[in-house]
Amino acid sequence: MSRVPQGPSRRLLFAGALAAVSAAVTGCSSDSAGSSSGGAKRLRIGYFAFPSGDLLVKNRKLLEKALPDYDISWVKFDSGASVNQAFIGKSLDIAALGSSPFARGVSGSSPIPYKVAWILDVAGENESLVARKATGITDVAGLKGKKIATPFASTSHYSLLAALEAAGLAASDVQLIDLQPQPILAAWQRGDIDAAYVWLPTLDELRKTGNQLTSSKEIGAAGKPTLDLAVVSDDLIARDPKAIDAWRKAQAEALRLLKSDPQGAVKDVAAELSISAADAEAQLSQGVFLTPEQVVSAGWLGTDDSPGKLLTYVTDTGRFLADQKQIDAAPSEDVVRKAFYLEGLADVLK
Repeated sequence: MSRVPQGPSRRLLFAGALAAVSAAVTGCSSDSAGSSSGGAKRLRIGYFAFPSGDLLVKNRKLLEKALPDYDISWVKFDSGASVNQAFIGKSLDIAALGSSPFARGVSGSSPIPYKVAWILDVAGENESLVARKATGITDVAGLKGKKIATPFASTSHYSLLAALEAAGLAASDVQLIDLQPQPILAAWQRGDIDAAYVWLPTLDELRKTGNQLTSSKEIGAAGKPTLDLAVVSDDLIARDPKAIDAWRKAQAEALRLLKSDPQGAVKDVAAELSISAADAEAQLSQGVFLTPEQVVSAGWLGTDDSPGKLLTYVTDTGRFLADQKQIDAAPSEDVVRKAFYLEGLADVLK
């Protein structure tokens, strides 16, 4: 696999990124009681500037209303890799995380101490592979030898690898470049890259001068779905499971609001992303949002001691990443199962 020059060592880059993440988090000291200096219980929540129920929970302060005595801080992240680093640094209690970086996080001899506890959304047209129109590329096979940018260790990265494989290309047949969404847009505008696999809102900017070659909706339908999950730290599970219950119920309410109050949801997303209502509505229309009943069903997350098909999806993702040499070895299904927190999940339906 071809990559851009790395510059400083990965260890230094990791340390710098981790320090920046930790500094950004309110009250990032890791004490077992999870309390701020004022004595209030603390929840540090990582989220993405990406249309989902998470933005409704944040904008409507659903969690703050449910837990009025808690000090709740919301920290924005650009990618799952940064979320994983923050959990390693014990700077987060709850966070959004793609299924691919989650599979990475639970692999290896020292898995990240967190567990999946909710499903935010299923990737659809909101994550796609786009080629610059100027290149003349109209299908994935035409990317051979071309420069393709994507945030490494993300769901888009996983879907890109799956798209290349389906087109008969290996990762070594193209030049893969690790870039976050905003740098992808800048590189695209300069003509430094030929294509990119990324998510909204950057994706919509690329579409203005690009041809969409495939999407995560198509790749998912072909057997490799990706999802935006929500994970909770092992420490939070041990010390405050009731806070997780309240957070799940807030997420369930947000999923219901996406169906019952679509215009209100549009206003929430527009406010959180500082975009027009029309743009927010267009972005929401590209996602796939489950109902709370679907989340806890056997077809997805499952309940208590009966994990659903998500277990298979994450396990398969791990195998694929190992086959692609993205991780050293795939986590077993048993290892993935241990990284599910399903206790009390069915209570969100009450």
